[in-house]
Amino acid sequence: MSHPLIAAARAVRPVVEAHADQAEIDRQLPQPAVDALAEAGLMRMFVPADYGGPGADPVTVVEAVAAVSAADGSAGWCTMIATTTSSMAAFLAPQYAAEIYADPLVVTGGTFAPNGRAEPVEGGHVVSGRWQWGSGTTHCQWIVGGALATDGTVRMMFAPASEVELIDTWHTAGLRGTGSGDFRFDGVFVPEGRSVTPFAPCPHVDGPLGRMPTFTLLASGVAAVTLGIARRALDELVALAQAKTPQFSSRTLAVSPLAQLDVARAEGALGGARSYLVDELGRTWETILRGDDVDVVQRARGRGAAGHAAADAARAVDLAYHAAGGSAVFTSSPLQRCFRDVHTATQHVMVQQRALEAAGKVLLGVDADTSML
Repeated sequence: MSHPLIAAARAVRPVVEAHADQAEIDRQLPQPAVDALAEAGLMRMFVPADYGGPGADPVTVVEAVAAVSAADGSAGWCTMIATTTSSMAAFLAPQYAAEIYADPLVVTGGTFAPNGRAEPVEGGHVVSGRWQWGSGTTHCQWIVGGALATDGTVRMMFAPASEVELIDTWHTAGLRGTGSGDFRFDGVFVPEGRSVTPFAPCPHVDGPLGRMPTFTLLASGVAAVTLGIARRALDELVALAQAKTPQFSSRTLAVSPLAQLDVARAEGALGGARSYLVDELGRTWETILRGDDVDVVQRARGRGAAGHAAADAARAVDLAYHAAGGSAVFTSSPLQRCFRDVHTATQHVMVQQRALEAAGKVLLGVDADTSML
C-alpha cells in the first residue's frame, strides 16, 4: 500500500504539470504550484512528528520527490530542498521549532555550504555571507545559510525571508523553474536557538531521523530528483514512439530495433539505479532503528548509491532523448526539458563523480577525506 505522502505526490501532478511552462518563464515556481505542494505536506516531510510534521523515513521521501520530479524537475527540486532543510527541525529547541514550523504551510530552504561567518554576540550570532544555489528561496518564509562560527563549528542559521537579500543570478540551461539564485545575509542577528549544528550527536528530538547522516539525506534527495526526471523521459519516449513515424520510414518508431534496444537499456539503467539507492537507504535506516551507529563504510555506500543513481538516471535520459530524434529538440517536447534538467541536477556537489571517488576509497580501505560522507 502506498504511503500517504507518495500518494499525495502523485495527486499534485496535474497542478505541477499545468504550471511547469510558466515556471520556466518566471525562473521560479508559480504560487499555485507552491501552494499545492505545501498543502499536500510535501515541503516539510522531514519535520518530526514531535513538532507536528510527517516525520517521514528517507525511502518514502525519495519516492515522493521522484514522483513530483516526474511531473516537473524544477518542482521536484524545490520539494527536495524544502524537505531536506526541514530535517534541521530535529535540531531546534521546541520553542524555535514552533516559531518556524508550527504553520504547516511554511516553507524553508537555503544552502548547507558554510559560506557565511557568524560572530558571537549576546544572545546569538551576527551572520554575514553570500550563498549560491538558493533553490526555492523566492517562496520561502525562512531561509537557512550555513556559517562558520568563531568556535570552529558549522551552524545552520535560520533567518526570516524579510531579513535576507535575494540576488537574481539564476539564468541557466536546466532546472530553470527552481529560483536558485544567490542570497545574502548582511549582519543578520540570529538568536542562539535559531542556529543549529546538524552534526551534533544529540538533536532535541531523539528520533531516528536525527541520527541519519546529513549528507546521505541530501545526496539521496538530489538523486531522487534525477530518478523522477528519468521516469518522465522514458514515459514520454514510449508515448512518442507509438505515435511517431520517422522520416524515410513507413513504420512507427516503436518497431525500430534501435529504439527498442534504447528503451530496454534505459529502463535497466533507471531500475537498477533506483533499486540500489533504495536498498542502501533502507539498510542505513534499519541500522539506525536498531540503535547502531552508521559507520563510515555504510555512509560511503549511501553516498556512492546516490552518485550512481544520478549518473545512471542521466544515462537513461540521454538514451531517451537520442532515441526520440529531432522531435526532442523542440520546446514543446518534455524530453528536451528532461535532458536539460537532469544534466543540471548532476552538477550538484552531492552527486558529482568525486563523491563516488571518496566512496570508492573507503570501500578499498584507502585513506580518504570522509568529511563529505
